[in-house]
Amino acid sequence: MTWLWIVLGVVALLVILGIVSYNRFVSQRQLIRDSWANIDTELRRRYDLIPNLVETVKGYAAHERQVFENVTRARAAAAAATGSPAEQAAAEGPFVAALRQLFAVVENYPELKANQNFLALQAELSNTEDRLQTARRFYNANVRDYNRRVQSFPSNTVARTFSFKEEEFFEIPDAIREAGPPQVSFAPGAPSVSFGAPGGSPAPGGTPASGGAPAPGPPAPPVPAPPVPPPPPGDPSPPGQSSS
Repeated sequence: MTWLWIVLGVVALLVILGIVSYNRFVSQRQLIRDSWANIDTELRRRYDLIPNLVETVKGYAAHERQVFENVTRARAAAAAATGSPAEQAAAEGPFVAALRQLFAVVENYPELKANQNFLALQAELSNTEDRLQTARRFYNANVRDYNRRVQSFPSNTVARTFSFKEEEFFEIPDAIREAGPPQVSFAPGAPSVSFGAPGGSPAPGGTPASGGAPAPGPPAPPVPAPPVPPPPPGDPSPPGQSSS
C-alpha cells in the first residue's frame, strides 16, 4: 500500500509539472503574438508616413520619377507581406534601400530640407524607427526564451506532446542592421537623414570627428626682458658742470 501511494504521488507531481509547463508555453506564445503585433503596428505607421513624404519631395524634385516609383513599389510590396516574420523581414530590405535613394535626392535641395512639413515627417519617421527597433528587440527576446524551452528537457516533452513549435526571429538584412536606423540631424551642413549609427568620437589630437579645426593650444610664455647692467662706481658729475 505504501508503494502505491508513492507511485500515485509521483504521477500526480508529474501531472502538475506538465500542467504548469503547458500553461507557461501558452503564456509565452501569447506574449510572442502580442510583441509581434507591436512590430506590425510600427511597420504600418511607417508605411503610412511614406506617401506624404514622397509628395513633399515631389514638390521640389518632380523630375526624380524613378526614385519615387521605386519607393512606392517597395512600400506596396512590404505592406502586402503578411506572412511569417522572416518573409516580412525580407520585404523590408528593398523598402529601406528605396528610402535611402529618396533621402539621397533630398540632399540636393536645401530648400526642401528647410521645409517645415518635411522636417515634421522626418522627425516622425525617426521616432517610428526607434520604436520599431525597441519592439523588434522585445519580440526576439521572447522568441529566444520560448525556443529554448521548446528545445530543452524536460519541457521539450510537453512541447512535442502539444505541438508547440519553434517561432521565427524577426531579423532584418545584415546591410540594414550594419547601417542602423535612420537618424535625423538638424545641424548645418549635416545630412538631414542618415542610416548610420548616431554619434561620433573625437579624433585624437583634439580634432573633432566632424572635421572642424583643432582646438587652440596654450598661449606661449612671455619673453623676459634683458637684465639692466649696474651703474659704474663713483659719482660722475652731471653733464655740463665741471668739478671744482
